[in-house]
Amino acid sequence: MPADISRRTFLGSSALVGTAAGLAMAAEPDFADHSTIGKTPHTKFAVNVEMWFGKLPFPERIKQAAAMGFPAVEIWPWQGKDLDAVAKLTQDLGISIAQFTAWGFSPGLNDPKNHDDFVKAVKDGCKVAHQWNCKLMCVVAGDDIKGMSQDQMHANVIKGLKRAAPIAEAEDVTLILEPMNIRVDHKGHCLYGSAPAIRICKEIGSSHVKINWDLYHMHITEGDLCGHLREGFAAKQIGYLQLADHPGRNEPGTGEIHYNRVLKEAYDLGYRGFVGLELSPKTDGLAAAIGAAKADIW
Repeated sequence: MPADISRRTFLGSSALVGTAAGLAMAAEPDFADHSTIGKTPHTKFAVNVEMWFGKLPFPERIKQAAAMGFPAVEIWPWQGKDLDAVAKLTQDLGISIAQFTAWGFSPGLNDPKNHDDFVKAVKDGCKVAHQWNCKLMCVVAGDDIKGMSQDQMHANVIKGLKRAAPIAEAEDVTLILEPMNIRVDHKGHCLYGSAPAIRICKEIGSSHVKINWDLYHMHITEGDLCGHLREGFAAKQIGYLQLADHPGRNEPGTGEIHYNRVLKEAYDLGYRGFVGLELSPKTDGLAAAIGAAKADIW
């Protein structure tokens, strides 16, 4: 091909790319009004107020999320919180509690000796869920148990969740089981990756036991986020989504994950629930909020 034609083709293509980039930049919202940053057009983000605004008292963190226009927050254990005050505050602010933790890492759900306590925790958690007008409670499988295989631990998780599922169904509160990653954050945890989580939830077969599909953990564990999302939705086992970028576990735009593409995939697959921002703001909450909002542009 003659050099002049090749050069003309290149210049023409470059002009088109430049125009497209300009249009994309022009479409970016004006974030000068901090009160509307969280009012994103596609994704309903829930700020994790355990990881955001850490220097503020707990109620002030919820107020800060609401002041930025976010529709929801998510909370870790309800124990130690002023339940009445949280209920009143969120109601007054018009902000939802997307999910909270009903059962954490220890004692492990993967050990049958803890199942009686687990069932009690689910019952107690359901009372809190009703008080907080919340439909989702996160549960964690537990760390590895010496002398027990992964298959055995997963079987024990299934047994525990099968005991709790009728309670969740009767109370209309969904338990969301969270797989972790063992490469960075949770070495020695017994449940990681989408495939075993899907198998566990399908084995339980309850409309009220699903997966807390944390895209950060899934990216580190297995990659191909959009492909695995499609598998999770096809299996009808995704109950909730969370995100953080990697490396760093900070807001979108600080790492290697192209969340615009991933969130669009979730939206196109029909997901309309909250997406938890379980991340540590790299600098401050405002920058993190803008990073999340930018991930909703497509």
